[in-house]
Amino acid sequence: MSITSDIIRGHTETIILAQLAHKDSYGYEINKELQKKSDNKYEMKEATMYSAFRRLEQNGMIVSYWGDENRGARRRYYSITKLGRAVLHHSREEWVEAKKIIDSMINEEG
Repeated sequence: MSITSDIIRGHTETIILAQLAHKDSYGYEINKELQKKSDNKYEMKEATMYSAFRRLEQNGMIVSYWGDENRGARRRYYSITKLGRAVLHHSREEWVEAKKIIDSMINEEG
């Protein structure tokens, strides 16, 4: 069973920031890591990812730069900023609270 994009929608930017908190990366590599982490149950659409990159960069949460690969196509790398780390921290706290509320509303116990 794969995860529908409706469940992920609204968390795309947080997911990207979380990936960049570990290391600078580029779109294809981030998407492959998300597939791996989700056991191939989720793949972010390219348009969704690059739209999120633009918004994050415009809002000062990430910066981009061109890599200096010796082989193959040149890659645009993304790096999280101090503001991006603060936003990620806040988003993680919001997620924990939202998850508690949603669990309480959809669990069969009550």
